[in-house]
Amino acid sequence: MRFEISKVLDAIEGRVCTDPSLARAVVDLAEVIRYQDIDGGRPASLLRLGMVIDALSRQLEEDGVQVYAVVHRALLSDADLTSNERMVIRRWADDGLVEVLDNPGDRIVEVADLLGVPVLSRRRFDGLRGRFPWVAEEPGRVLAPVPGAGGPALVAHVGGGDKPVSGARSAAGAKLLARQWRCPEAGCALFGGGGGGGAFADLARVQRSPAAQAPPTLRGGVPTCPRHGTRLSDAGPRPRTEVLAVRIGGLVRRRFVVSEEQPVLVGRAPEGDGGIMLGQWLNDEARRWISRNHLRLELRVGEVIVTDISTNGSGIRPGGSLAEGDRIALAPKQSRVLAENDMVELYPGVQVGRAEELPTDATFTPASVMAEAPTMAMRLPRP
Repeated sequence: MRFEISKVLDAIEGRVCTDPSLARAVVDLAEVIRYQDIDGGRPASLLRLGMVIDALSRQLEEDGVQVYAVVHRALLSDADLTSNERMVIRRWADDGLVEVLDNPGDRIVEVADLLGVPVLSRRRFDGLRGRFPWVAEEPGRVLAPVPGAGGPALVAHVGGGDKPVSGARSAAGAKLLARQWRCPEAGCALFGGGGGGGAFADLARVQRSPAAQAPPTLRGGVPTCPRHGTRLSDAGPRPRTEVLAVRIGGLVRRRFVVSEEQPVLVGRAPEGDGGIMLGQWLNDEARRWISRNHLRLELRVGEVIVTDISTNGSGIRPGGSLAEGDRIALAPKQSRVLAENDMVELYPGVQVGRAEELPTDATFTPASVMAEAPTMAMRLPRP
């Protein structure tokens, strides 16, 4: 039982981030873990975050969906959680995967405004309509996770329906996210340029990219560290980024970011940290064709450059066309600019392209983040 729960918490860990380019919604973790009615379990459970992420994944029709979690510091010592759950949240905090605050207040709405993503919450934000009119005016920007027959379902506060809707980043968000910021507090997990320096800092798996830095909070118009309440210093322009996605068999399996300072390898099982591994979604024939390191993707002067580094080569689908007559061969060691709406095809049905240009076009069967959860931990309500 403990091993199974540890595995599902590890899976949930892969779905939390503070990367503005990858987060698809914002949640208040202290609220989500107490949605006791969605599983009939104990008063607080970190597994409920995974269930809510699954609900978001179903509605967006996309695997690998990530959320931006704001965490009240009191959660780190909450006796309603198990010691293992508290340890996991502390590790997430030290790795900068979640934002830990002494008093979250309206931070989840501020983050959603800065990033242009929806909020998953049962709270009504009537008192924030003046600052953030969209909470009461834009359908799909605030959704409540509620009990459903197969796990939580999402219901929009405004206009009904269940589809999460993203908006444009606010003007303040666009300015803040164009710069890098530094916190004067030593070991700041969000604005320190690397690991957080906490109890689990030596276990941090990947050095955080400057392009993935969380948005500051604004206090009196001044960029401020939400964790420490200290004024941030401007550390220069943030690296430009492009959000790409992998689609396999018509299903979007994963989004990832290519930045000016960090190329990305895509393949069956790429070497090193930060590569995009496709092997778990491939059939035997595709696994034999696609190389361990198949593509290198780079961002140069605002253009995505794709280089084939495989044994068997790839193809370019110009404008997204799947007609065989339109396919352009990309030989091993050859590079090409990925034009608007272009896709790279590593093997028939295995494509990489810009995320907004690569929708799901097949019946969606999500890979649940809760797949390893023990049955008794998920006592779902009867329909």
